[in-house]
Amino acid sequence: MAANPREISDMESTVLEAVRALEPQIRAASSAIEDERRLPPALARSLMEAGVFRMGVPRTYGGPELDPMAQVRVVEELSRIEGAVGWLSMISSAGSFLAAFLKPEPAQRLFGGVESVLAGQLRPPQRADLADGGYRVSGTFHFASGSGHASVMTCGCTIYENGRPRLTSRGHPDIRVMLVPTVKTRIVDVWDTTGMRGTGSNDFIVDNVFVPFDDCPNLGAGPAYCAAPLYSWPALFLVSHAGVPLGLARSALDFVEELTTRKELMPGRPMREDGQVQETIAAAEASVEAARCYVYRTLEDLWATLSAGEKPSPRQRAHYRLMMTHAHQTAKQVIGTLYDLAATSAIFRSSPLERNMRDILTSSQHRVVHPKMYRPAGRLILGLDPEEIFF
Repeated sequence: MAANPREISDMESTVLEAVRALEPQIRAASSAIEDERRLPPALARSLMEAGVFRMGVPRTYGGPELDPMAQVRVVEELSRIEGAVGWLSMISSAGSFLAAFLKPEPAQRLFGGVESVLAGQLRPPQRADLADGGYRVSGTFHFASGSGHASVMTCGCTIYENGRPRLTSRGHPDIRVMLVPTVKTRIVDVWDTTGMRGTGSNDFIVDNVFVPFDDCPNLGAGPAYCAAPLYSWPALFLVSHAGVPLGLARSALDFVEELTTRKELMPGRPMREDGQVQETIAAAEASVEAARCYVYRTLEDLWATLSAGEKPSPRQRAHYRLMMTHAHQTAKQVIGTLYDLAATSAIFRSSPLERNMRDILTSSQHRVVHPKMYRPAGRLILGLDPEEIFF
């Protein structure tokens, strides 16, 4: 599928070329990814060197600093090849935005290396007690996608002072992001799921670890240290979520379209000659391409606003979140329809479609893209407060 008609940066081309060159290695590792529930170390290293885990790191720290459309395109391409790899590139790239909200020294230390990969969880927040020069963090955190190869864990924490939760000026708990080196945590292997098995989204325990103030970016509380459009609106760290469903849906379509050329509904009559099959494939193509256009059109409009130094309007904010949820819901519907169309050809673990189905069902459960996001988006469109943290 061709990229959207826009100028492609040299850095985007470099990352995309590296991703496409890795396709044979990723496909060869597919069974190991599924069985071991994590990336094989050699593949993880190849992906690090390709830059797909650091797409949001500023150029000043050696990162690609890819624009929103480019980040989605990379995740879309990886998700087409292997859903878990696309998901992991999305998660770590989202975390990599934090580099722009740190002072230069900790940013370079935590994000400057090619092996700098973030995992972790922001919600529900655990406890961080105010200490001399920083915080003492303790708690069990969940859904740390990429725990098997991450160098740093992000920990969402409620700040405690003198034994009580510290409140903001609005009377809400003061919640901060703590960055903890993975070597100071303990991974708990709980990730035994149906879909996205290869993401290693395990729990991890932090036990009374000291985190200096400089390693606690306050995302959204003030301007980033790096003055660039990519960091002018903190909600952009969520952007690459949109690439996962688009890539999974394309993988499913590619498989079924190829299947129709070799599977016969009856002797001498391949699937592709059946009228119902033709209608189903055409409708699926239209649905996926419509969702894809919505994603990239929304991002291009938003990016133009941010590049002009302006703030997104409530309607732009709403569509930004809507396109992510809509893409997941569309992909889930399309893949389900194709699964039915493929019939018994879809049920074997050797079938890409079987994994596509499990992966889209699992990824669609994420809070960021869940259908419950339609309500706050609708409130924004109607001129109301979204009633939750919605950016």
